[in-house]
Amino acid sequence: QVQLVESGGGLVQPGGSLRLSCAASGNFFSIYTMAWYRQAPGKERELVASITGDGQTNYADSVKGRFTISRDNAKKTMYLQMSSLQPEDTAVYYCYSRRVWGQGTLVTVSS
Repeated sequence: QVQLVESGGGLVQPGGSLRLSCAASGNFFSIYTMAWYRQAPGKERELVASITGDGQTNYADSVKGRFTISRDNAKKTMYLQMSSLQPEDTAVYYCYSRRVWGQGTLVTVSS
């Protein structure tokens, strides 16, 4: 059974950058689509970006041009490079794959 563990969240000033990581356990990592979701206070969880096993990516309109999703299949790890962060990006960010959620990592964008 797959397990997902996020890391890399924290406090950053507006305009700053962060990189989130999602480490996965289990087999066949390279063939599955993985995704980042986020949930802001008082809002529903929303898809941020996804990446297929062969590297095709998809982004929410709100993060296009600012966020980059990637994966390293040898390390069984997915990444989310976030740049030009804004207060509205404040949320708990979750890793998702194969109907499994990570525990989430908090990103706070504030001056």
